[in-house]
Amino acid sequence: MRLCTGSRERRSFLLVWGGRWSRSEGSRAADAGWNLINGCLGIDVHIYSEMFCHLRPVRRLCLEKIFPHWFLSSRTLSGAEAVNALRPFYFAVHPDFFGQHPREREVNENSLKRLSVYLENLQKPGFRSLKPTPLTFYVRETEQNSSEGQEPFSTSGFRAVKFTLHTRDLLSTVLYILNSCSLSVEHIQSLNTNVHSAKRMSDRPIKWDKSYYYFTGFKDPHEDLEQVSRMETTLTSWLDNNGKSAVKKLKNSLPLRKELERLKDDLSHQLQLSDIRWQRSWGIAHRCSQLHSLGRLAQQNLETLKNAKGCTIIFTDRSGMSAVGHVMLGTMDVHHHWTKLFERLPSYFDLQRRLMLLEDQISYLLGGMQVVYIEELQPVLTLEEYYSLLDVFYNRLLKNRIPFHPRSLRGLQMILNSDRYAPSLHELGHFNIPSLCDPANLQWFILTKAQQARDNMKRKEELKVIENELIQASTKKFSLEKFYKEPSVSSKQMVDCCKRLLEQSLPYLKGMHLCISHFYSVMQDGDLCIPWNWKDGEAIK
Repeated sequence: MRLCTGSRERRSFLLVWGGRWSRSEGSRAADAGWNLINGCLGIDVHIYSEMFCHLRPVRRLCLEKIFPHWFLSSRTLSGAEAVNALRPFYFAVHPDFFGQHPREREVNENSLKRLSVYLENLQKPGFRSLKPTPLTFYVRETEQNSSEGQEPFSTSGFRAVKFTLHTRDLLSTVLYILNSCSLSVEHIQSLNTNVHSAKRMSDRPIKWDKSYYYFTGFKDPHEDLEQVSRMETTLTSWLDNNGKSAVKKLKNSLPLRKELERLKDDLSHQLQLSDIRWQRSWGIAHRCSQLHSLGRLAQQNLETLKNAKGCTIIFTDRSGMSAVGHVMLGTMDVHHHWTKLFERLPSYFDLQRRLMLLEDQISYLLGGMQVVYIEELQPVLTLEEYYSLLDVFYNRLLKNRIPFHPRSLRGLQMILNSDRYAPSLHELGHFNIPSLCDPANLQWFILTKAQQARDNMKRKEELKVIENELIQASTKKFSLEKFYKEPSVSSKQMVDCCKRLLEQSLPYLKGMHLCISHFYSVMQDGDLCIPWNWKDGEAIK
């Protein structure tokens, strides 16, 4: 693409581009710059457009006179267009599609929050640069990403994708996300962004001549990326930068925290509840609002709500009774739905008794192996859904009776899954058994893995004791007000994290609420989240 050939236009362009240079400097830059403009270095449109945005107003005005309007108009992407372009990505990672995989759902929820903040900051006027943001997503298998030659999906139909955002504009950010997740970028062409070379971005990195950066004063992006690759966020540096902000947020949230505890205690006493919990990490203000709503309902229908005596109430996404017998109140439902649920609780209790009997019958057929439901590792099922799953499995066992010796598998545990086709042994010692697995294969698998399962369970109990001791020691050493972990963090990861924490001196943690997670974050109420595998010391090279 040759834009102009006249020597006068050429000299004018370079004068505007470079400013006041000596004759020799201008000559060298002229050759480099002119070859660049004529496409000899194969410049990508979005790379040039990003640099164009950093030019001074006078230089930008002159370039607008030289370059065609269609070329310059394709340099940016609006916020609405970015959201539209990322629809395939949101469809592949949205937490609502991971209802049967609570760990992956939580990781995607947290990563989407951080991505949202990153995209918002990109659109703020006057921003200079953003800190590299590492993200992890579990990507579902869709029509777009099911082609050959890609990273294989798990038996559950998704794969983990990790990447670090270090882009400076919406267009390159969108393209980078889609390419990282092996999603198509062809639809972005319809947004008038001229990204015909987008697919080649990751395969053909552009290396600019050093003289170009020397004479223009632009910063070499490759140097920035090399520096990012050498640098990693460390725990002490992150606390230095975010400790004061967390202290301020925590201080502001203290009155609401006291109000939350008061409301929780009052309702638990009034309705004689075992506990009140939340499935998701809503803020303190949101939780107070939910308890106020339940309190108003109690004033109107106290006798009906007393049907929940001895139960645990969980605020979650839908109403019903959970597989373990907790009363689930959907936060999007109105009081009418809640009232109907409390009225039906006696029938739910009857179904719960039948479910427990069904578990005992399955346990008898499997040599005394205990059927358990682990909330942190299994999808959130209603009591009806879980009973149906158990019933299907029980009928298959009756039809194809497995000759286990009575009580030979006593002390072992199993959880029932609906999304697997082959049994497996979890590192925590329990068996993952699909409801539709072949009984003959199941018998062989259990018998060959029984001893390993017992060993895993023993290690789990030992690890749990060590974990609790380290949590208490860390809480005491750093004078933490609260120390906890996300459900997706295993005991092994927590033990490793605490051991390294106890070797540090971290004055910022005094009086704080510390959560061990998979990323760095300051929550809206002042809780500090740090990854379990945090790094410390000097930047890693």
